[in-house]
Amino acid sequence: MSESSTASPPPTADTTSPTILALRDVRAAYGSIEVLHGITIEVPTGSVVALLGPNGAGKTTTISVASGLMPVTGGALEIAGQDVTGVGATELARAGVCTVPEGRGVFPNLTITENLLMASYTGVERNEIRDLAFARFPRLAERRDQLAGTLSGGEQQMLAMARALSTDPVILMLDELSMGLAPKIVGQLYEQVAAIAADGVSVLVVEQFARSVLGVADHAVVMAHGTVQWSGAANDLDEDLLTSTYLGGP
Repeated sequence: MSESSTASPPPTADTTSPTILALRDVRAAYGSIEVLHGITIEVPTGSVVALLGPNGAGKTTTISVASGLMPVTGGALEIAGQDVTGVGATELARAGVCTVPEGRGVFPNLTITENLLMASYTGVERNEIRDLAFARFPRLAERRDQLAGTLSGGEQQMLAMARALSTDPVILMLDELSMGLAPKIVGQLYEQVAAIAADGVSVLVVEQFARSVLGVADHAVVMAHGTVQWSGAANDLDEDLLTSTYLGGP
């Protein structure tokens, strides 16, 4: 059975909605083992939301549910106020939900330019894709003919983000953006995250290391054991909560 046969396709996302993405009392399971136990998370339009917590907290599963890659077993998924529970990944992508997975997912044997042009199937002009990507990430322009597999980790992350943005998403979800990268590169990437949100694209960032993202986040959600332990303004997140309870140290 196709994804679209199980539920009606979602309407075009309304970016004037105050909340672009919402998981409401969502439950999800791998087989008989429930891994999300009724979580509620909202991503306001045009904001950066940091999804924090230790390994095994349920962060990546949350991203999978929000992108339609994993079904919910309870609760509801909403895009711009519209219930899209049960809608598959293809339809959600068409509605503007875009994910950069952990590990970046670039095509290593294609050049930077060829990787970018893989997104042209969405109908965006090739020149526009290149121009937007190279304007936001000048380093990619300098290496446009280089094979993606020979790029540094930070450059691959830039490429993955540039390719995702070429699809004109309403929400961009980034899974472990800082993994394996030097602090200086992480800081540069998060400067771009802030700029992306300023341009009107909502961003949900999964991070194990909170300090990497809190400098640009508007809101934060702390997860542990498949539940939401805390949510609110990023500036209100207590340092002791991060250090002693969830992230296991400074």
